[in-house]
Amino acid sequence: MASSSPSSTPPPPTATATTTTTTTTTTTTTPKYHTSLLTAQHCTGHVHLILGSNPLAAARASSSLAAGAKPILISPVPSSETPPDPSPSSQHQLHYSLASLIASGSLTHLSRPFADSDLFALGREEVDGVVDAVFITAPPASASSDLDARQIRHVSALCRRHRIPVNVVDSPELCSFSLLSVHADGPLQIGVTTNGRGCKLAGRIRREVAAALPLGLGAAVERLGEMRRKLVQEQQQQQQQQHQDASTAEVDEGVDDSIDQPAHLNKLVLQGDAEAEKTRRMRWLTQVCEYWPLRRLAGVTEEDVEAVLRSYPGGGGGGGGGNGNSNAEPARQLPGVPSPSGAFAPLPPPAGRIILAGSGPGHPDLLTRATYRAMQTADVILADKLVPAGVLDLVPRRTPVTIARKFPGNADRAQDELLAAALAAYRAGRTVLRLKQGDPFVYGRGGEEVAFFRASGVPDDRVAVLPGLTSALSAPLFAGVPPTQRDVADQVLVCTGTGKKGAAPRPPGYRESRTVVFLMALHRIEGLVKELTQAAAEDDGDDGDEEEEKEKEGKAARRRLWPLTTPCAVIERASCPDQRVIRTTLRFVAEAIEKEGSRPPGLLVVGRACEALYAPEKGRSWVVEDGFKGLDWGVEAGPSMGVAGMA
Repeated sequence: MASSSPSSTPPPPTATATTTTTTTTTTTTTPKYHTSLLTAQHCTGHVHLILGSNPLAAARASSSLAAGAKPILISPVPSSETPPDPSPSSQHQLHYSLASLIASGSLTHLSRPFADSDLFALGREEVDGVVDAVFITAPPASASSDLDARQIRHVSALCRRHRIPVNVVDSPELCSFSLLSVHADGPLQIGVTTNGRGCKLAGRIRREVAAALPLGLGAAVERLGEMRRKLVQEQQQQQQQQHQDASTAEVDEGVDDSIDQPAHLNKLVLQGDAEAEKTRRMRWLTQVCEYWPLRRLAGVTEEDVEAVLRSYPGGGGGGGGGNGNSNAEPARQLPGVPSPSGAFAPLPPPAGRIILAGSGPGHPDLLTRATYRAMQTADVILADKLVPAGVLDLVPRRTPVTIARKFPGNADRAQDELLAAALAAYRAGRTVLRLKQGDPFVYGRGGEEVAFFRASGVPDDRVAVLPGLTSALSAPLFAGVPPTQRDVADQVLVCTGTGKKGAAPRPPGYRESRTVVFLMALHRIEGLVKELTQAAAEDDGDDGDEEEEKEKEGKAARRRLWPLTTPCAVIERASCPDQRVIRTTLRFVAEAIEKEGSRPPGLLVVGRACEALYAPEKGRSWVVEDGFKGLDWGVEAGPSMGVAGMA
């Protein structure tokens, strides 16, 4: 349901690009065009008044019934106990769908003209008889309406005066709410509105969106929702047993569909974090919903759900990267993994092959031809969870795909599972593709995996590594940030924001002409900003040229701190349709991420290059740019800024 202002007709839309901008600012801005507040109404037991006797009235009654409401039809046109002929000759006869609903007892019919008192007498007792919504199903200009134009305007004004939601078909100026063009699949509903610009276009868009969804997605929503309910119930029981206050415990991500994934669900989880262990299964479920392709989610079965519940015991038990307790089952030695003594059983003669390949930042067109060919010919694909759906959609349907079950606190265990699966498939003579995002050797653990396979007895000629376009350099481009803009930056550093086992690496020192790209940093952004801008006890040296000269001269140099006013940009899901860029400074970046939510994968770019092609406006703490223009926008859009995806 879309709430709209009844004061005036909204102006016509203006041509806009597919990238939208949201700003957090100390001043107010006037929107370029009217939009509505989209809500989902819980209508169980509500009373909906329907005025009219045409086919649209039947559709409104059916929609009300589907939502659990009680529709009441007011029309002077009489009805009979049995449905009339589907092709009635009389124009004064109720539509046969209405007659069928009345005959079944689902629809109450008052065969008389509407009276103003109906608004305040036919509703629920708990709201003093006021009806919950009014639907007028014929426009004022219609000759077949049960109400004339003056009466329709009077009813609309009366409803709005008493804050009763009213909808008049084809008359946006008389409505306080409008109905969306809706696709429904079980508990999943997707609505589209053009805010009165053209309902036929809304229906077309709705059909296109629905056609792009995989079959069975609604049933998957039901199954995953049931899994979530079980996890919440289980954790609440554990809290009661431990005499904890369930109202203050963090049990899951919440149920508000209007909020993006909270930033805390991607916070760093260190080994031995007992509180994080309690929510590990909920974190897994949340990240599955966030990262798995919709086609894969639609194929989730009841057996899959139960298998996950068994794989990740609740209450802090279980292994997983060394985070288990003493009661956990001992970790099994993976095939080909050296034992504590350093020995391992030799593998049989190799017959298969292992390929490590980077899939680039996210857009399918940014795959290398070599990686694409590997995807088409592999027998088994083991993909990282961050590989987007657009890339996985290119995998042939015949090829089984396993997605890493990595989430905060479980990365090591999930990595071990993938390595074990790769070795097993290799030993069976199959070609295994380890599909990673970006480039395998740029913070992709590709080198570790090559070393692991080598130590496990896999010959070097049976392991291949294919490069990928790293997001460290491509993401800034899609955000309009030139890292080496002349007279602005003369060096680029690519750093990690999180070291092994969650340790904080030593940050680079400040140089005005330096651009730093931090990968794997947003989940601990507060700590990183503190490390960049505040001195630490271990800062007894620096990596800058000036500091090295001072050290040579015997002077005690310290790492130069980054000013809080340093421009920075958070770039998430670069080159994907839901790309997002947050432009701000080090002073506000942590607050911006906390308020805007998390949309992994993302990276942080720090340095003056972030404002080389972007001029910040005074009074704004940060600016959010949402959307990606694509890679061929210049052909269609004509000449403009020559940076693909730039807002």
